[in-house]
Amino acid sequence: MNQLDWGDLTPERFLKEYWQKKPLLIKGGFKNFIDPVSPEELAGFAMEDEIESRIVAKGDDHMWSVEHGPFERFEDYGEKDWTLLVQATNNWSAATHALLEPFRFMPNWRLDDVMVSFSTPNGGVGPHLDQYDVFIIQGMGKRHWKVGLPDDSLETLVPHEDLKQVSAFTPIIDVITEPGDILYIPPNHPHDGIATENALNYSVGFQAPSSQELISTFADLMIDRELGTTRFADPKRKPTNSPEELSHSDIASLQSFMVEAIKDRKLFNNFIGGYLTHNHHTLEIIEPEEEISHEEFEALIANGDIILRPVLGIKALYNCDNASLFVNGNKFVLGDDGVPLAKLIARGAPLTTQELESSLSSLNNVNLLTTLINMGYWYIDQSDEL
Repeated sequence: MNQLDWGDLTPERFLKEYWQKKPLLIKGGFKNFIDPVSPEELAGFAMEDEIESRIVAKGDDHMWSVEHGPFERFEDYGEKDWTLLVQATNNWSAATHALLEPFRFMPNWRLDDVMVSFSTPNGGVGPHLDQYDVFIIQGMGKRHWKVGLPDDSLETLVPHEDLKQVSAFTPIIDVITEPGDILYIPPNHPHDGIATENALNYSVGFQAPSSQELISTFADLMIDRELGTTRFADPKRKPTNSPEELSHSDIASLQSFMVEAIKDRKLFNNFIGGYLTHNHHTLEIIEPEEEISHEEFEALIANGDIILRPVLGIKALYNCDNASLFVNGNKFVLGDDGVPLAKLIARGAPLTTQELESSLSSLNNVNLLTTLINMGYWYIDQSDEL
């Protein structure tokens, strides 16, 4: 596994001095970096219907083009000026998924996915902004990066309906990245990376929901469950001499009425756990042909060592507030002794028989594990390799 070398930094110092404040180059952050995928493997992913991919190219006439996968061939794009981007490659490649591990000084709910790009010489997507934090790891090849500071005067450019860029900016980082270098870019910092040779890059992105997304999804939940049907009431209303006015007090009362609707902590706990574990990209979830019973599962455990593995990219969280487990948007009610197992599941690491032993005396825990297996979220691996 690639190990992150912070140099003189620590995760604590990084969060205090750089996180969401200013960009950072970690030179040689991964010593002797090993690419988790090859350009050929990435191209193979881009040929699959269920995997989101696109090719961004700049023609000789300086016109930008964007094509969406799946792709059948790549020879027609030539040997320069284009980039292949494959979203959530960590959902399909275990070695790519392992790139998330060095960044688990952040809570799991903040980690999103790993986008992988392959660029030919002069390939890139142009200067642009992202609304989220990202660590960009340089794999094979080299890339010329420029990163600036937030600037409200930057002009938004749309050279293609599927491509948003910004005007030229003044860089505070101007560097050629080499294999193992890591570039951290906070939200809304303009950046532009151009490959100087065939290059692979790995973008570890972070989940940052907008208030619009949260409110909209919460409202959908209330509608689906027929909640929030209580009407506004004003039993202490006094006569007004200005019926044409929307008064300060009425505005405050209506706003408070709306806020009260989301202050139900129990409802919000159930909502937020489901929201944060919902995956926005396709997962390779394969339900077993025949469901396994808890008796069969216990027999497997008793007959020898097994390893339980989560499906790549599956998201799970243990909610401390209401002692519940959320997996892929679904809530699982825990028994009184289910918390240690729920935390193990939420960490997302493979589980050995030895790690599970203390939890298997509880029928609730056995039922939880068999349910996750039967839903295709976890699977039984009877090999001996972690």
